[in-house]
Amino acid sequence: MSPHRDQQDAAHAALRRVRREGRWWWLQARHARRVWRWALLVAVLLFMALVLLRRPLANWFWNEPQIEQLLDQGDRALAAGRLSAADGSGAREWYQAALALDGDRSQARTGLARTAQAALQQARDALDAGDLDAARRALALARELQVPQRDADQLAQQLQQRGGAHAGIAVLLGRAEAALQAQRLDDGPDSALPLFQQVLAVAPNQLRALEGREDALSDLLLQARSACASGELATAATLLGSARRYDPGHVDLPQTEAQFNAALEQALMRADRDLARGRTDAAWAGYRQVAAAAPSHPRAQAGLRELADRQARHATRLAGDFRFPQATQALDKAKAIDPQAPSLATARTAIEQARHAQQALRAPQSTRTKGELRVLLERFEQAQARGDWLLPPGRSAYDALRAAQALAPADPAVRAAAHQLVPVLVTCFDDELRRNRVRAAGDCLQAWEALAAHDNELGEARRRLGRRWLAIGSERLGAGDARYAREALEQAAALGVPASEIEPLQARLRDAATLER
Repeated sequence: MSPHRDQQDAAHAALRRVRREGRWWWLQARHARRVWRWALLVAVLLFMALVLLRRPLANWFWNEPQIEQLLDQGDRALAAGRLSAADGSGAREWYQAALALDGDRSQARTGLARTAQAALQQARDALDAGDLDAARRALALARELQVPQRDADQLAQQLQQRGGAHAGIAVLLGRAEAALQAQRLDDGPDSALPLFQQVLAVAPNQLRALEGREDALSDLLLQARSACASGELATAATLLGSARRYDPGHVDLPQTEAQFNAALEQALMRADRDLARGRTDAAWAGYRQVAAAAPSHPRAQAGLRELADRQARHATRLAGDFRFPQATQALDKAKAIDPQAPSLATARTAIEQARHAQQALRAPQSTRTKGELRVLLERFEQAQARGDWLLPPGRSAYDALRAAQALAPADPAVRAAAHQLVPVLVTCFDDELRRNRVRAAGDCLQAWEALAAHDNELGEARRRLGRRWLAIGSERLGAGDARYAREALEQAAALGVPASEIEPLQARLRDAATLER
């Protein structure tokens, strides 16, 4: 192939390449023009959308955080009880502002409904506290926020009724405060505490009445403490009772009660010392002082019972010496100390027997009396031979001897029989006490006292029996038998056991009663 031919072929190849590449650029340019048209169309559409939707988009990007902040402020104000405020810091104002930005926001509407209910509750609380103006304002706010009509009307009716009584409450408060100023605390219906109580019966949360009653009770308890310090225990007890009746939870009550109990304990200790030293009148005054302040105090009752028993035994001894005026005087004193003391009946019997004995000594025995006496002494000897000292009733040696004493207490044979029976009764008492048969031992002791009222051993025997009652009562209380323990206390007190020995079992009984409650 010639060089000329080769050049032509190369030229043709270059021409074909130029043509081919030219078509590609033309196609590319044509495609680029189409893309720019679509891009321009999209840009125009976006611009129109921004123009038309500029407000919703602005609310979306800028108002949403502001609404949430307003709702949060409203929740905080509602929790703090600021329901409405002129400066816009109330819950109502915050929720309404949020609702203005977004009328469809349910949280704002719910917040306003909660604010309405809170306003209604504030109105109720203010009404209970006696603040009628605050109750009216809160009710008006609740109505503005559209609480249920029935609830608002019901509260409005209560407010109207309370408003009618408000004038009377104001008068009562004025009278009560004047009485408090004059220190007329609880000495009649027109004194401070009863008047404050009348106000609180109508308006339980009336602040002035509550504060006034608090001040009056503080003054009343101060008077009670002063009475304790001066030994006026009955007055202190009365003042304490009044304070408990008006307000059992008063802050000064525990301190005053502690001082009162300490004063009682001191008075009891003085009375116990006087009793132990034989100062009857001083002991009586001490126990009577405690009993006047605390009528059911066990130690005071036991002390009075012991005093009465001592006087009754003294009356019996005087009657045995035929000193009847002095015996009657001692018996009357025992009755004045404790009218319920069992020893009174024994002393009366002893005095009557002594009177009969004196008459028998002065008058000669009739033939009939001598015959009856002989029969009774024979019955005594027969019962003695059988060993029937106390039983069976009516056929025992003791019953025969008592009948003989009633006929001729000063007869030598009767006296000899009594001296013969007394050791048997003492042995009976000791044996039954050793077996812990305290009731049977008490029967033996009673017979012993009837036959030998002046026996010096009787006092100690009575105390031994009383202590045994206490020991058995303590054991039975440990087994849960509180009823027997209470009976043991009564028996021990009646038998003359000192109050200091009775107190431990009494304390255990009180603790047991507290646990049962």
